[in-house]
Amino acid sequence: MTFTRLPFLLLFLTIACYIWFYTSPTFLNEYGTYQPEWPLLVDALITIPLVCYLCIKDKKQASIKAIAYCALIILFGAYFIPAQQKFIWHYLEQARYLVLALVLFVELIVIASVIAAIKTNLNTHADPDESLITPLKRWLKSGPVLNLMQFDMRMWVFCLFAHKIKSENYIGDQHFWYAKKDDAKGNALGFIFLMAFEIPIAHLVLHFAWSPLAANVISLLSIFGLVLFIGEYRAMSRRPISLTHTHLIVRYGLYNPLYIVLDNIQSVSPHHEFVPRSNEVNRYNFSGVPNIEIKLRSPIDGKSKIYLGVDSPSMLLNSLNKASDKTTN
Repeated sequence: MTFTRLPFLLLFLTIACYIWFYTSPTFLNEYGTYQPEWPLLVDALITIPLVCYLCIKDKKQASIKAIAYCALIILFGAYFIPAQQKFIWHYLEQARYLVLALVLFVELIVIASVIAAIKTNLNTHADPDESLITPLKRWLKSGPVLNLMQFDMRMWVFCLFAHKIKSENYIGDQHFWYAKKDDAKGNALGFIFLMAFEIPIAHLVLHFAWSPLAANVISLLSIFGLVLFIGEYRAMSRRPISLTHTHLIVRYGLYNPLYIVLDNIQSVSPHHEFVPRSNEVNRYNFSGVPNIEIKLRSPIDGKSKIYLGVDSPSMLLNSLNKASDKTTN
């Protein structure tokens, strides 16, 4: 087991221990009469973030996990810490409204950018990815925020305006597809119908069995997930993996594009095995196992191997080998 999983295990053990602490009368909590918030506060704001930074080399990933784990513990404390023992926790609970406001603000910006992109760029013959990101680049620098927002923007565009996206406008001399591999597109359509059928039923059950507020929140999150699936479904048949004379451009569903310089490819080979999750691997595959393995000479964002699942692996392999031969000659 790698140390990168230690923060999650610590989170699980922390929550389990505090469930016992706040629900079971023992000598540690003076048999239910003293259940303070400060031990959980220390673990949420100091211990778990510190473990994240010590165990995860990628500091960006460590920060994201630390914030997510802190938010989960704050949510946990809101329900399990007795009200009379809450002093600081009340202020932490109020932060959820700030987070909600920030999320709504970001979504409004993304939707406004989508409208601007649709009106100005998508009717041209420019690369659709570049057309979509142009409004964002005007006021955002490259970084995690830009990457997240362009993914979000692409999701809304393919969900609402997929008919305006022309596959032939994507940059590339050759295009390769992946929607038919192991019936990935059919599986996605099945999930869409399943979610659309489940959302109203789940909403009614939660509304009467739990609370109207919980039903509304969970239904909104489910609808957002449905939008994501619809965007992914429509992108599968419109965003290709493309090959130019200098780059392999990996566009896969709604994923942000990955540009691989042909000179940086060490080897390309068929692949027929399951690929476990790893910090050194990028997997682009919706269903089944990837059928192409690309080894890189120099890692891209720490990834030394790229695995692809495509409809015609032999065609992509032959084209990549020919293109690599031309660059070396």
